[in-house]
Amino acid sequence: MDGKYKEIAEELFCRSLADSEMRSAPYEFPEDSPIEQLEERRQRLERQISQDVKLEPDILLRAKQDFLKIDSAADLHSGLLPSGRLKVRVARVCVRLFKEQGEDLVDHLPKDRDVLLEREFQRVTISGEETCGVPFTDLLDAAKSVVKALFIREKYMGLSLQSFCKTTARFLQNLSEKPLAPRMYEEIPETPVAADAPVHPPFADQHPYEKCDPESMPGDLGFGLKMVNGVVHVYTKQDITDKTTELDLPYPDLPEFVADMNVLMALIINGPIKSFCYRRLQYLSSKFQMHVLLNEMKELAAQKKVPHRDFYNIRKVDTHIHASSCMNQKHLLRFIKRAMKKHLEEIVHVEKGKEQTLKEVFETMNLTAYDLSVDTLDVHADRNTFHRFDKFNAKYNPIGESVLREIFIKTDNRVSGKYFAHIIKEVMSDLEESKYQNAELRLSIYGRSRDEWDKLAKWAVRHKVHSNNVRWLVQVPRLFDVYKTKKQLANFQEMLENIFLPLFEATIHPASHPELHLFLEHVDGFDSVDDESKPEHHIFNLDSPLPGNWTEEDNPPYSYYLYYTYANMVVLNHLRRKRGFHTFVLRPHCGEAGPIHHLVSGFMLSENISHGLLLRKAPVLQYLYYLAQIGIAMSPLSNNSLFLSYHRNPLPEYLSRGLMVSLSTDDPLQFHFTK
Repeated sequence: MDGKYKEIAEELFCRSLADSEMRSAPYEFPEDSPIEQLEERRQRLERQISQDVKLEPDILLRAKQDFLKIDSAADLHSGLLPSGRLKVRVARVCVRLFKEQGEDLVDHLPKDRDVLLEREFQRVTISGEETCGVPFTDLLDAAKSVVKALFIREKYMGLSLQSFCKTTARFLQNLSEKPLAPRMYEEIPETPVAADAPVHPPFADQHPYEKCDPESMPGDLGFGLKMVNGVVHVYTKQDITDKTTELDLPYPDLPEFVADMNVLMALIINGPIKSFCYRRLQYLSSKFQMHVLLNEMKELAAQKKVPHRDFYNIRKVDTHIHASSCMNQKHLLRFIKRAMKKHLEEIVHVEKGKEQTLKEVFETMNLTAYDLSVDTLDVHADRNTFHRFDKFNAKYNPIGESVLREIFIKTDNRVSGKYFAHIIKEVMSDLEESKYQNAELRLSIYGRSRDEWDKLAKWAVRHKVHSNNVRWLVQVPRLFDVYKTKKQLANFQEMLENIFLPLFEATIHPASHPELHLFLEHVDGFDSVDDESKPEHHIFNLDSPLPGNWTEEDNPPYSYYLYYTYANMVVLNHLRRKRGFHTFVLRPHCGEAGPIHHLVSGFMLSENISHGLLLRKAPVLQYLYYLAQIGIAMSPLSNNSLFLSYHRNPLPEYLSRGLMVSLSTDDPLQFHFTK
């Protein structure tokens, strides 16, 4: 069976690599399917034939009698009822009678909630023996496959101490042959919801970066570290040659991961499962539209009854925004002009061994503060960036000059990231002033050298770049091929060591990296970023080279990056948990473009993802993301300039089907005109 899954998965991988001109991919569901139309027509006919026609006269007779009984004396005295009221009265009686016929088939909510909801909102209940719309054998196979996929995700989320939807976990527990292992997400108490619950975060009297004293930090455990086959191993002694001293931490199993991925790849192209998931998604959309038609005005009325809260003062969190472009273009322009006015003589750059002041930098460009405008800054994305990620990345360079990018929006430069820290703090000040806005800013770690983490942490601590409204996410660009070509790295394992070993060292002995230890307290997790539409020349399977042997200049595939990031994060999370430190999550850019297996890897390994546009083409994956309630941070304005025009964005469709979506900005510098 595993061999069959492997064969199907590799065929699908090869199709994505070949970029064939098929009308629709094997995981897609065609929009106009003749088979689907014939099946629907057949089932409609069967339902009409099987209907018990003998009930019809009895129902109409009872409706007439009930109507005459409940008629008021005033109505009888005034003659016939107006036609509109007559129709409503008959409709209500018929609905009540049909409800009596099927009340045994309906699962009701608890009685107190039921009464409240019936009074407030109209609800639609679908009853009967067969409500799925597919043959029972197909339903059974599809249900088993979907549940198997959810068990796979639950396993990887539990292993990495990431969260998993509690509702889904409860149903999986009922279906499991043996009790599920206790997970971290079951231990986290839910936030109490009460009328007098505090809504403001606690503000400390002391700045969290003020006390950077190594002596007050947790002690050294004296553990040893070594990366083996791309994953860090921890030893209880500094002597790492003694295998018996290896610490008992859970490690993901590569053959098991590849087998699980093959199962999911085979599942998303299975015909009956595609039909089942497609119909369920259509049902969810229709159900939402019916709810809107019935209850839209009541929801608006209920919204108006809430005191003090409207769109502007509900709490909003931007879960996908890059720190280097978190300001808008006018903000950056004003900041550059202010720097030119106050710091013209400050040395900001070194060109060919010669130091340059800010004044000299702009003189080489033949520019003055008076010449600068939003148009000359030229950082706003336009139609020329559509499907051109290279041109989009060039928009990060103000006036098209990479020197200005290095000076103003980099943390590691001649001025130690002073200007970037100041402009980030201005953005933070705006968030604090608005009071109800929060953001998770992404900072970059490239993996080219071992001291990158320390430099980033010292930048944050030295300039006190912190706000109670902001958390950090660390993004790792998938650029190994670039570094290998420039001979900055020997193999992929060296890149992994540069990214993860400093984090393990700061966890084992915080005093050895004091700034990093403080900085990590405000880091939520990891992101994987780059252009997903770039062609991948390798299939990640058991024949793929291990990271230590990946010495070629071709870039590893997306799933390769994601697996080894996840694997090291698993070990790091368990080590940090043993020390009482907080753990990290994996929240990559996923499904913005490229092959569908990116979303399969994201489903297995990531707590949340960003973008997820390609889910609109894969009904099985979309339904799995719905069932697992995986968070998707969507950015329609960003997609409009890069991969998908605004009116085709699937965000409203995802929302109507119940997927857990949020609206995010991505890059205000490139896409926004206002704050």
